[in-house]
Formats: sequence, structure tokens, C-alpha cells
Amino acid sequence: MGTVKAVCISEARGTQKTNVTSAQVQVGWGICGDAHGGDWHRQVSLLSYEKVEQFNQLGAEVLPGAFGENLIVEGFDFRSLPVGTKLRCNEVLLEMTQIGKECHSHCQIYHKMGDCIMPREGVFAKVLHGGAISVGDQMGIVSEGAEGVEGAEGTDAPDESGVAQVVFHAAIVTLSDTGAAGKRKDQSGQTAREMLEAAGYDIAEYVVLPDNRPEIEETLTRLADEDRIDLILTTGGTGFSPRDVTPEATLAVAERVAPGIAEAIRHHSLQITQRAMLSRGVSVIRGKTLIINLPGSLKAVKESLEYILPELDHGLQILLGLTRECAGSISSSEAGR
Repeated sequence: MGTVKAVCISEARGTQKTNVTSAQVQVGWGICGDAHGGDWHRQVSLLSYEKVEQFNQLGAEVLPGAFGENLIVEGFDFRSLPVGTKLRCNEVLLEMTQIGKECHSHCQIYHKMGDCIMPREGVFAKVLHGGAISVGDQMGIVSEGAEGVEGAEGTDAPDESGVAQVVFHAAIVTLSDTGAAGKRKDQSGQTAREMLEAAGYDIAEYVVLPDNRPEIEETLTRLADEDRIDLILTTGGTGFSPRDVTPEATLAVAERVAPGIAEAIRHHSLQITQRAMLSRGVSVIRGKTLIINLPGSLKAVKESLEYILPELDHGLQILLGLTRECAGSISSSEAGR
């Protein structure tokens, strides 16, 4: 068990937070009144009280909220916990979605100390069940398979074999100059989102970007390395146009290739239209993230996902170490997930 030492919010992003000692936590947002809340996967940020104290002993002299954290909790080394860990405080149920965060512009703390603990020690979570949190409240880890808070969503439940079912975190990246400029509605990306949600995936992020290779590479890298997304689907930018650079950007961030998925999509699409041979989409792996390029058309996205979705679950479980190639499943706790 841990003890909440500070509850912090800020009214604007990019500013230090203030310890308000008590706050309401809302599903789909985060901590009420905090500017970092929203419909995304980093709704609440947490830091270990012990890590803050160690840093202060070096002369930092920071107050609660100085790192931009929402909750400071004594008794946990959050960084040692795997993504997917569920934390309960009173009626509030949180699920860890990210460990650490790249610092693009060094804060005042870094300039003073030459270091900042938030990028490596801070963790982020989304709210599965709301309620109130106050300084002095107890926080605990929800054990694998344990019954969650009544009405909470997103808790892993065992299947008939007793093995916990993992909710995979996915991101959808649509590549379209006109879509990014707001001149065209992104139906393809929204269709992909609806199909993934219907299949039980948690959509951690959805973004529309222009056909700009550096921006695409940066986004894919962030989603894989910082946000620890399990599956990234891109739509668009896979044709012969000079602006179609999605495959090149995807290969640039790849550590391994997974060509069978892209080949399967083309093979299936060729049964529908011979123009499928003109698709240049690729499928790759970066770390423990699978990245798949889908075509840009609504019809092609739907046809492609209908074909590959039934097998992706098994592939992702192998990638994440949750099952063996030809053997039985192992629990997410065994895999350290």
C-alpha cells in the first residue's frame, strides 16, 4: 500500500502545478480542474514520494507539483511497475499507460540541477473509475484477476481457461495533407478506430498528420518509445504520388520487418481489385510495437482490417511475451507486463 502525499493541478499547460490536497477524478478526463486532463492516455501523472525526496536531498528544493505531476505517492517505485498496472485509491481506479516521457524543452529544474526526474521516473495513467482523492488516502495495486471497482471499465478478465485477457493499446495515424488542413473529413481513420474498438482495443491516440516524412517518423517513434503503444495503424500515403512517403517513414523507424502482414493485405485486396498491386504499404516492428500501413480509402481500410484483425491478437501476444509461438499462454504478470 502507498499513501497519497500531494494532489496537484494547474490551470494551464506548461506551468507548475499546485498542491490542492483534494480533488475529484473523472473518467474520460483525469483530475477535475487540471489542464492536462482530456480524452487521451495520459490523464493523470504520478511520481514516487521517495524519488522526489532523494532529488531534494541533492539541493533541488522543489515543492509538490513542480515536475508537473498530479499525484505524489509514498510507498511505490512506479517506474518498476509494468504498463497496465491498475491502482486503486478509494473508488478511483487508474491504469498505468506510460512510463517516462521525453523532455523536448528542459524545465527550470533541469537548468538548475542539470537533471530532472520526471522524464524517467514519472508515470501516466488513464481513469477507469472516478471518485475523490485526498492527501493521506491509501493507494494499492489491484491484483491480476481481482474483482475491480463496480462499474469500472478496462479491467482484465480471465477467459474460460483462466488466463487474463489483455487489452491492447492502439493508435491510429492518418496521413493526409487535406485532412490535416481540415479540408476533408477523415473517414478511413475513424473507420479503423471503430473496428479496433469493436475488437476490444483501447484507442490511446488518434491523429491526422500531413504527408511530411520527418513529422511521421517523429510521431511513430514517440508512440512506440514513449507511449508504449502495442499497435499503430497508419492510413494513407502508400501510393505512387510524390507526397506518399508513409512506407519510407515507417521503414526508417523500424527495428525489424514483419512483411507477412503487408503481403497478406495486398493478396487479399488483389482478389477485389487489381489496383491493389500499386499499394506500397509495409508492416514493421519497433521495440514491442507493431506498425501496419493501411491504404487511404475507406473501403480498403475496412476490407484490410476485416482480413487481418482476427490474427493480430496472437501476433501481439507473442510480441509482448504474453504467449509462446506454439505453446500455451502465460499470464501478463509472468511476462512482466
